[in-house]
Amino acid sequence: MRALPAIALVALFAAALPGQAHDLSAANAAFVQGLQGAATGPFLYLGAKHMVTGADHLLFLLGVIFFLYRGRDILLYVTLFTLGHSLTLVLGVWAQWQVNAHLVDAIIGLSVVYKAFENMGGFKRVFGVAPDTRIAVFVFGLFHGLGLATKLQGLVGDDGLLRNLLSFNLGVELGQALALGLLLALLLGWRARPRFAQQAFGANAVLMCAGFVLAGNQFAGYLFS
Repeated sequence: MRALPAIALVALFAAALPGQAHDLSAANAAFVQGLQGAATGPFLYLGAKHMVTGADHLLFLLGVIFFLYRGRDILLYVTLFTLGHSLTLVLGVWAQWQVNAHLVDAIIGLSVVYKAFENMGGFKRVFGVAPDTRIAVFVFGLFHGLGLATKLQGLVGDDGLLRNLLSFNLGVELGQALALGLLLALLLGWRARPRFAQQAFGANAVLMCAGFVLAGNQFAGYLFS
């Protein structure tokens, strides 16, 4: 039982290894393209499914809440992430922003690296500074939403576009709430154990490695695709 948190974290790391951040499967893409007009239910489902199966989102959320103990702090940071994510998801598809998906997803991987490095006290130890985490979480939220927007472009028709986008985004946030609840339950059980403080540094080192894997995978896709 003592190894449960570490095993769960390693499982997320393994899930991230082959993953393409924000990918929509061929079946999901075909399903989206086959929808006509406003389809609230299907887009809600797809948004929620994307969140709970997205290793990049889960790893970043884990890093964000890792050392948050007060409910109001968790609410603040998750809200900042949600605002950033929602803004670029909707605007990116609506305005058809043209950005390279691999580069955006590489930044998303680096967002995991950033948060893990901060949790390890890296900024204070190496640079002697403490960046404003609130700003960082909001900015990285913008990139997480933009990453998904790059995958939805061309798949969602103009008929019922705004309603479908809002439905998809709502599904993402519902999935986020579910994933957040599971992560919090894991952390609460782990924090109650006497060795949490000793294991936290190593866990964030694994988290940082997962972020590097995600980023490296996307940089390779950019260079060789």
